[in-house]
Amino acid sequence: MTAPRMTGRVAARPLRAASWAVVISAVVAIAGCASSKPKPLPLEPLTPKIAGALAWNQRIEKVEFPLTVAVTRSAFVVAGGDGTVLALDVDTGREVWRGNAAAKLGAGVGASSDGRFAAVVTRDGELVTFEQGQVKWRKPLTTRVSTAPLIAGERVFVLGVDRGVQAFDAIDGRKLWSLQRPGDPLTLSQTGVLSAFKDTLVVGQGPRMAGVDPLKGTVRWEVVVGAPRGANEIERLADLVGPAVRVGDVLCARSFQAAVGCVNAERATLVWSKTIGGIDGVGADADYVFAADASDRMTAWKSGSGDVAWTSDKLQYRGLGTPLSVGKTVVFGDADGMLHWLARDTGEAQLRLTTDGSAIIGAPVVSGSTMLVVTRNGGLFAFRPQ
Repeated sequence: MTAPRMTGRVAARPLRAASWAVVISAVVAIAGCASSKPKPLPLEPLTPKIAGALAWNQRIEKVEFPLTVAVTRSAFVVAGGDGTVLALDVDTGREVWRGNAAAKLGAGVGASSDGRFAAVVTRDGELVTFEQGQVKWRKPLTTRVSTAPLIAGERVFVLGVDRGVQAFDAIDGRKLWSLQRPGDPLTLSQTGVLSAFKDTLVVGQGPRMAGVDPLKGTVRWEVVVGAPRGANEIERLADLVGPAVRVGDVLCARSFQAAVGCVNAERATLVWSKTIGGIDGVGADADYVFAADASDRMTAWKSGSGDVAWTSDKLQYRGLGTPLSVGKTVVFGDADGMLHWLARDTGEAQLRLTTDGSAIIGAPVVSGSTMLVVTRNGGLFAFRPQ
């Protein structure tokens, strides 16, 4: 788990110098808290109760941006900090195609389900879209981006840290619409919620999950997931942290340092919301929603009611990231590059495997029986059950 970044944003009038000081202080304070975190609890001896092993291993440039791995019909699409974008065969790790944005990246990577298109955003604020590894078009953006673009219906959608949304034609890069809504002067520079639900684009708008018409850019519905709390702008930050996890008609997500909750996107209603701290995304399946709090205490809530199924503090202070529910287990990666498989119904440790010693970043992803994780140092590790 890495310390989140904040960004000041111009609202109705330019921010004063004092406002920028608040932003800088927030970054320093949070970084300081991260560095003074208590030492991790010693890991208990573990006799594996399930079997799993490394299937293949690849490497990209060190990842220093919020990476989301895209999953297509037959490939994982990943990106390195130097602008390299790779499509790798799920089963073998073989390179399917390679492209390069010719600039360091600030966000990525999104891909169409058929694997035809992929998109990233550079640190300089340029949206770069590839077709089978070849740069198809580039467009400058007017806002900073920390969320991977979403490609759906031959459109490329981009969510800025200012909570604005833009839509582009995937074929020629033509801008189709933009949605800008009033917000707070301080926003979160971390992966937000940007996903598709049937014929609706679902985006995070501060603590609200909003359904947007993907053809017109108009808001169809919105539901508050977490209520901002605190005495100042920093404490009241409650932006939704992505990715949102979909289970049927329900999407679940974390509201930064405020809550974990689930929304029925078909009915546009809140299913449940539970107050809890934490800064990383959630995992979910038909029965449970999983997340770790700010001290890395893990909790599983029942998907239908939000009632607590179990909690565990056995991985406290290990820098846990966004979990993945897979099979009968939930998998957490930690800041030392270790993967922890837990029984999804009890939280009991099942298996523990290592990578390269650097932090697991982003959420693990799965295709078929292959699970892929990416490390801060650019390691790509694919695991399979045995």
